Amino acid sequence: MRRILLISCICVLVLLAFNLYAEETGSEKKKITTIDDLPRYTYDVQTTLTELITSKELFTSFAAEVRTDIESVLVTYEIEDKTTFKNYLGILVSLDMLYGNYDEVLFGIEKVRELEEKPARKLMMGLINNAIIQAQREVGYDDETAYKQAFSRYLSESIDELPWEIIQERVEEIKGRMELFSENVLLGLIESQFETAVLKTHQISSDVAAQVIGIRYTIEIQLPLKNEIVAVYDKYIKENRVVKADIWKERSVDLSETDNLQPIVVAIWDTGVDTEVYPDQIFVNTNERLNGEDDDSNGFVDDIYGVAYTLEEEKTTELLYPIENAEERLPGMKEMMKGLLDVQASIDSPEAATLKQKIASMHPVEVKTFLEDLMQFILYFHGTHVAGVAVEGNPFARILIARLTADYRTIPLPPTVERAHKSAKMYSEVVEYFKDNNVRVVNMSWGGTLRGTESDLEANGIGKDAEERAKLAREIFDIGGKALYDAIQSAPEILFITAAGNENDDVSFEDYYPSAFGLPNILVVGAVDQAGDETSFTSFGERVDVYANGFEVESYLPGGEKLSASGTSASSPNAANLASKLIVLKPSLSPVEVIDLIKKGADRSEDERLLLINPKHSFELLASRKSIDNQLLEIEDRESRTEEWREEIEY
Repeated sequence: MRRILLISCICVLVLLAFNLYAEETGSEKKKITTIDDLPRYTYDVQTTLTELITSKELFTSFAAEVRTDIESVLVTYEIEDKTTFKNYLGILVSLDMLYGNYDEVLFGIEKVRELEEKPARKLMMGLINNAIIQAQREVGYDDETAYKQAFSRYLSESIDELPWEIIQERVEEIKGRMELFSENVLLGLIESQFETAVLKTHQISSDVAAQVIGIRYTIEIQLPLKNEIVAVYDKYIKENRVVKADIWKERSVDLSETDNLQPIVVAIWDTGVDTEVYPDQIFVNTNERLNGEDDDSNGFVDDIYGVAYTLEEEKTTELLYPIENAEERLPGMKEMMKGLLDVQASIDSPEAATLKQKIASMHPVEVKTFLEDLMQFILYFHGTHVAGVAVEGNPFARILIARLTADYRTIPLPPTVERAHKSAKMYSEVVEYFKDNNVRVVNMSWGGTLRGTESDLEANGIGKDAEERAKLAREIFDIGGKALYDAIQSAPEILFITAAGNENDDVSFEDYYPSAFGLPNILVVGAVDQAGDETSFTSFGERVDVYANGFEVESYLPGGEKLSASGTSASSPNAANLASKLIVLKPSLSPVEVIDLIKKGADRSEDERLLLINPKHSFELLASRKSIDNQLLEIEDRESRTEEWREEIEY
């Protein structure tokens, strides 16, 4: 979760393109089918990252080295993963924009548009770069006023032709991002994560190199046009804004008025839950007392409502993510979070205005504190928010809390083999706890990636180069991944529902856990919006089973206030909500049967690419199956009575 946030904040604003020299050659290419196959590169940095980004001489030399490596990759390898391929090309088009290779950029935009599957991204690809090139060719840069006017005209003409109902979220996202970006913020983003490590190792990986290039591109190419981009997008939004129809209300099923059903235990394996928000829906371990003792001898002290682990994977009795001096800090954190969400949704609120003003005056060294406060608050409310979505309209759901702890710091605790083994032990213990307490559904709005482990190693300056970090990351990642896989596999009677992820990539290629496991008792959920349109952030791929609402989903914060938040973290508990309701109506359902009901009850999206959950349809399927089961039972009963009658006659 830490990595997902930081990447979305950094958001390398490159528009993907395809370079002329990347055409097929006569030689046979090596296939890249997994993330492990990707070549790793390391680049020497004898200065600070800020100097590398802002110095034309230093950057030009560095950029040439990166370009050579990427061109070599494109010539040498056949990359099956489209996202990885487009990311490579995106770096090159950023460089082409920086150095004025406009013909290649324009050619590339069309090539990559053919590869893009998400409708909104496909339609909006290249709009800003196209407008820049058209304006530059029409009036040049000498007359700044004329150039900006021409740019605004071309950008406005391009976006006005696009359908609001498809690109709404993407337009709002880009506008909000531009409003928050400044040179200080962008430099602070990269400094807060990697500057300390660079001063230690004097090197960066190809992943960080991509961020460096993206930031240079944004500072030099887009920031000078920030006001124009925001103005054009704001005008488009105001002229077209119509709230999308909400398809989810008519699909929902509410069991609040239903009687005589048996409660089921739903585990929220997350960052903790405020038990006072859900007083009537919390699981209670009646064999335990709040006395500092392990009354039921299960290895956990005071586990009345569930279990919890610290960042160091030590057991704790604290079920809610801790914030120091919470009483003083939480009001400001809430205001900052609401401001960020409002900016992203293009909502003019006092909180959004305050946040924009704060960021506009922010110095690079202040970015670290800003990011860490934001992340700490997200982790604080995350589990409580997820729990509310999972039990909405289901008074028979009982929330069992299983708290894990993610790191809110921009430079996280270093990944080690020792810590990986402790995580592995935690995974095993938690799933055993689920089994011992008759959990039927587990929501997991989190995950780990190999790339994230490499990034954390680099942020801590661990490893002599990128290749060594990749090997160590794989060792560490596999320890936790295998343990979690084995634990879930050992509980075939429990349905684990997990978020696909928010990084707009293929979960299988990136080797996410648990979403890439492919076990029969795992359901992987991606995110669409209130109208069923795919969100720009959701990860995807063959392992993603269904999609649910993950856009501005309202639920509770610790303390009882409400907040609307977006992410696959919200779409996953929407699917868990459906699963738990199906099981409440028919407790004998197995995880495989529940998944079957959810998938067969789902509707195809308009472009036929996605399966959107439809609770009403799944309930209708369940009702028809129950009817068939009852008919079969009646037939079996009649046959049994007939056999008894025959035996009596024969006797």
